[in-house]
Amino acid sequence: MPDVGDRERLHDHILGSLAAAALGDAMGAATEQHAIPEILAEHGGLLRELLAPSSDTFSGGNLPGQITDDTSQMFAMAEAIIEANGDLTEEAWVQKLLYWSQTSPMARMMGPTTRPLLEAIAKGEDTTAIGRVGTSTRKLTSFGTTNGAAMRIAPAGLVHPGDPEAAVQLAWLTSRPTHDTQIAASGAGAIAAGVAEALTVGADVYSVTQACLWGARRGEEVGAAEGRVVAGPSVTRRIEIVIDEALRARDLEDALRRIEASVGNSVMTVESVPAAVGIFVAAGGDPLETVVGGTNIGNDSDTIAAMAGSLAGALRGIAAVPADLVATVKSVNSEDIDGIAEGLTEIAWARTKS
Repeated sequence: MPDVGDRERLHDHILGSLAAAALGDAMGAATEQHAIPEILAEHGGLLRELLAPSSDTFSGGNLPGQITDDTSQMFAMAEAIIEANGDLTEEAWVQKLLYWSQTSPMARMMGPTTRPLLEAIAKGEDTTAIGRVGTSTRKLTSFGTTNGAAMRIAPAGLVHPGDPEAAVQLAWLTSRPTHDTQIAASGAGAIAAGVAEALTVGADVYSVTQACLWGARRGEEVGAAEGRVVAGPSVTRRIEIVIDEALRARDLEDALRRIEASVGNSVMTVESVPAAVGIFVAAGGDPLETVVGGTNIGNDSDTIAAMAGSLAGALRGIAAVPADLVATVKSVNSEDIDGIAEGLTEIAWARTKS
């Protein structure tokens, strides 16, 4: 059985993961689509506070501390897992995702893969036609390789502490309806397995990054066997590259520039997931430094900061996430972060005893 300490410790680390992910999402929303030099010039250095996103971001109109579709979907996934008492089915997840898309104010920010699929499902259309090129049955290679599956995936690891295989399997179940490729499965598997490892007693930055690498490999295997194989770089190899870049960097800013130059920071899984892992390493697993890193790398900054934050928060726990920033996030969002953390803890704790 995995060693997660007592129930209170497990709860604190699950809450830390959810809170740090939401904080990263909200902080990163203000710098989305911006470049590193632009961010540094505008804020006189690394941005370290919650600001309202400007109109030239996807989240324009949000309040300081308000999350985006990224962690809004993460919380929806967590709720679906709790409602299923840990035994989530693909059908239940699709219904939950549809409900989210029709009721959440954050659904207006849905990404280029999730939106057309959910709209088609809601209309009862054949989703196998989505992404086809003309009348051909060949799908667009970029379709299903964006980071929508990975950005929401932390709960898959949170309910399987110390069990990366189970975390990857749940990651694939929730990825497949919208992102049924080996690339998306690899990215989601990396974050899910990393979070699962981060909850255990004795976990550190090294063991979490090793789990991310393992999850990327395993996710790719599962996705290739049960989903579509599309052209594209290896998520695993790119994680290896960013770990090396993070360790070579002089400081966090240097790490961000190195990570952007080597793997990128876009909405594509092969860029944003490795970037998130690299930032987690560069920040030494500290939740605030991790979300600051994700915020200041720009481009798809909210997603990168959320994924990286989920790893750091799971590793360090809620005590390491600045309470004042978390309080702001809680005050402007409707999600019951504390209640969701308790529900996930109940499932995770039971699994450590079975």
